[in-house]
Amino acid sequence: MAKNLDITVYLDFYGEMLTDKQREYLDYYYNDDLSLSEIAANIPFGEKGRSRQAVRDVIKRAEGQLIDMENKLGLVKRFEQVHTGLDEIIECAEIINKSNLNFGLSREINDAVIKIKAIAGSLSE
Repeated sequence: MAKNLDITVYLDFYGEMLTDKQREYLDYYYNDDLSLSEIAANIPFGEKGRSRQAVRDVIKRAEGQLIDMENKLGLVKRFEQVHTGLDEIIECAEIINKSNLNFGLSREINDAVIKIKAIAGSLSE
């Protein structure tokens, strides 16, 4: 099964594809750190007598759906790859800038480095 951090990230990416109940239970369980019993006792949908086991079943089913969506779509993986790539681009721009300062001081290179860093920075936000 995925780590808790993965589930919260998957919930951010794919939560809208779950039912309201699934999304609420996962939010309570992972983001609000409520126990299964606490969730069962405070059901927001007006459901009476919801058991701890029923809450657990909803959460486990929703976790499985989130993991399945990530396995099929890979949006979280792709998001992380893009951010890693952007960080590497900024690092390379810094190396180019240092080399430019040490060996040539080309205004065009300096301007290009500033533009590269600005674009990569705006894309990583």
